[in-house]
Amino acid sequence: MKNEGIEGTERFLSPDKGRGLRAVQDFAVGELVFACPAYSYVLTVNERGAHCEYCFTRKEGLSKCGKCKQAHYCNIECQRGDWAMHKLECSAMVAYGENWCPSETVRLVARIIMRQKVTTERTPSERLLLLSEFEAHLDKCDAEKDEMNQADIAALHHFYSKHIMEFPDDQALTVLFGQVNCNGFTIEDEELSHLGSAVFPDVALMNHSCSPNVIVTYKGTVAEVRAVQDIAPGDEIFNSYIDLLYPTEDRNERLVDSYFFSCQCTECTSKSKDKAKMELRKNMKKRPSQEEIQAMVNYAKNVIEEFRRAKHYKTPSELLEICELSQEKMATIFADTNVYMLHMMYQAMGVCLYMQDWDGAMSYGEKIIHPYSIHYPAYSLNVASMYLKLGRLYLGLERKSQGVKALKKAIAIMEVAHGKDHHYVAEVKREVEEQK
Repeated sequence: MKNEGIEGTERFLSPDKGRGLRAVQDFAVGELVFACPAYSYVLTVNERGAHCEYCFTRKEGLSKCGKCKQAHYCNIECQRGDWAMHKLECSAMVAYGENWCPSETVRLVARIIMRQKVTTERTPSERLLLLSEFEAHLDKCDAEKDEMNQADIAALHHFYSKHIMEFPDDQALTVLFGQVNCNGFTIEDEELSHLGSAVFPDVALMNHSCSPNVIVTYKGTVAEVRAVQDIAPGDEIFNSYIDLLYPTEDRNERLVDSYFFSCQCTECTSKSKDKAKMELRKNMKKRPSQEEIQAMVNYAKNVIEEFRRAKHYKTPSELLEICELSQEKMATIFADTNVYMLHMMYQAMGVCLYMQDWDGAMSYGEKIIHPYSIHYPAYSLNVASMYLKLGRLYLGLERKSQGVKALKKAIAIMEVAHGKDHHYVAEVKREVEEQK
């Protein structure tokens, strides 16, 4: 395929940011700027049986692969379509059994290598940016990241050597893992549950802003980029690479850690939302000093990391205890609307949902939703997914009018972010109709 570009946009050299994407026509809020099929993708192991391995369709009654009994498909067409990639894992999963455990990044890189072996021309995913042009930022990686890269390379050789006859050399693999770590995407459903990982080269061309004018959603294994602000010819098109809940300093720490740059967008230079995001408890006898506030922020960041690690080995009740104790401690200084309180409330809500404690989950959701609506930009998927979760909880607890109201608020955001014709929007509308 020749480099035909993407209608309405052009690749350009963005001041201080390197290459980027800008508009050459107007795009209204909710309008599709472009769609990009995945260059390579992989369904996460936890979603096997619920989604088709090939097209990511979510439905009941999927058919199992007869050999490995792990992969599931809509029909024989999807199974045949996926075989070139599934064969990398099928017999290995049978041979290794429970010891088959490559990370999702390793699985994705294996598929990229196979795709590169059979692809000689520019693909429909690379109309403006080739995968080979991805930045790897190896010169900026610390010892821990280097170690993780080497572990991934070892796992790739261990689990895939039978089906990938000739691997790139270790230097090329180190670059490829660096490229995927800096430019990969996680595919999520309407409630922001993780479905898989993928690379979308043209989507990766967009630079970051904490006040993005587009949003990326997914239709199966295709990424769709829609305007969430009006975009004029000449405007740079910005996506957000990170969760925008947090204050400026925290966001930039996350950007430096994962993408090796700090942001200078208007949101970061003005810090206009930081005060609300860092709201302190009202009616305290004595206002805490700046040192005490910073100490609590440091505690919050540590407990967030502790919880992330604990999810892999602690029981749900132990996880809930971490959430509750941390909220209790932070509440001595932070208001309930403070983003670090909200973070732990969100984690607690997730644990409650897992434990099927519907009332507990609803109680957390009700505390979260209004501050989310203030802290996040317009048409945020985080806000939409919270309305969705709350709406579905209300309906499950037979609080019909509240459930319908919450689902309608989710739909209003999703029609812009996902597009009015998206199957997720149709599903939620159907849930509302069923209540009539």
